[in-house]
Amino acid sequence: MWRSLTLRTPDNRMLVTSGTGDFALVDRLTADLILSGELSPAHTDYDTLYAQGFVRRPEDAGLRRLEAAITRTRKSFLLDGPSLHIFVVTLRCDHSCQYCQVSRAALDAQGYDMSLADAAAAVERVFESPARHLTIEFQGGEPALRFDLVREVVALAELRNEIEQRTLRFTMASTLHHLGPAELEFCRDHGIHLSTSIDGAAALHNAQRSHPSRQGFERTLEGLERARAVLGPDGVAALPTLTRRALADPVGLVDIYRSLGFNSLFLRPLSPYGFALKTRRALGYTMDEFLAFYERALDYILALNRAGEHFEETNASILLRHILTPFHSGYTDLRSPAAAGVGVLVYNYDGLVYPTDEARMAAETGDRRFALGPVTAPLDDLMASEAMRWLGTGAIAEVQPGCADCAFVPYCGADPVHHATTQGDPAAPRPGSEFCDKHLGLFHILFRHLAEGDPETMRSFTSWALRRGRSEIADPRGLRQ
Repeated sequence: MWRSLTLRTPDNRMLVTSGTGDFALVDRLTADLILSGELSPAHTDYDTLYAQGFVRRPEDAGLRRLEAAITRTRKSFLLDGPSLHIFVVTLRCDHSCQYCQVSRAALDAQGYDMSLADAAAAVERVFESPARHLTIEFQGGEPALRFDLVREVVALAELRNEIEQRTLRFTMASTLHHLGPAELEFCRDHGIHLSTSIDGAAALHNAQRSHPSRQGFERTLEGLERARAVLGPDGVAALPTLTRRALADPVGLVDIYRSLGFNSLFLRPLSPYGFALKTRRALGYTMDEFLAFYERALDYILALNRAGEHFEETNASILLRHILTPFHSGYTDLRSPAAAGVGVLVYNYDGLVYPTDEARMAAETGDRRFALGPVTAPLDDLMASEAMRWLGTGAIAEVQPGCADCAFVPYCGADPVHHATTQGDPAAPRPGSEFCDKHLGLFHILFRHLAEGDPETMRSFTSWALRRGRSEIADPRGLRQ
């Protein structure tokens, strides 16, 4: 099946995509000929378009087998089962972030920590998944406040894995404030990769991520220095939460991350989940405002690349891997069928299991429709829950209203939790939703660059998509053009 749309370019170039994700940037007449199946061998680009699968011949059984192989590659995550397992070990935290999605609990609050029994049951659920590659991620609140429980989960998982022999990876999202030498050495010895939040310069970060010391930014940088000294320069990742104030200076935000020694930045708009909805009026913005900010930031990053500096925008890297290669990025928000429950499970501090982190955030505001069941239930029972059946109605992008005929659908995802949260129905029409508006805008920005074909931009895009250095890309102009 072929789909087309008009790109927002000066020459109104048409984008035509196939079900396998191949694309062609052509004039309107050529697009019409492709879609009608009337492209003649006399056409100037016939051979190229045939090689890309945009022409059908009766004798093309071999091409159909190739297309089937590409589809299996793109959807290979379906064979894995849940591979990302998030442990919310505590909801307690000493920050009061303006945009907090889960209504953190005070440091001395009772009843907001995961029990050891529930943690042990969650480890059992992890290994009931057939996935060969497993990631256990610790979240909160501030998970470092229950580092004793982190140690227990790691010990239980590693002991079980001596039998299972899976590829086992650990990550933890933390402010870094509560990680001392002993905790960091444990992280190093057990391969726990850390991620933290840095919203921008000190004034912005401290205003948005309020801490009793009024020096949250400074303490985060101290934690970053401690962690890098033990884990190495790549042992900690960071990302910002973008508020209205942050959108004013995209170049400044990129430069803050550069000055701190990071070589990538993940630019995402505010999430419409949980308690963050209450502050969106003060902190939020329109999707058009976000996309204008994003385009300015991306242009600056591409200019840095042209000057020889390695720096990457993660959102673009994810989408470009889908566009320029037959491989999926692994990013759970952009899977079809969706990753909710099938690729991700969240074990909440209260013993309930959710299909995504966003679903448990919604639950904190009283929306318990997403709960799959107690952590003591076998994985098969959780997968057969009413919540999973409900989310399944909106889990396949290729059949959703507004997605089925969209040229971007081979690269996009379904995210039924988002649409159930914002529109009340996992299968709600996508056009006009925040999820759709965001990705339509991002795809248009990236495909405009692809249509322009600037060699240095193509070199950057190809290196990001292939996860290689720019110096390794000999001739990026030939990739899937």
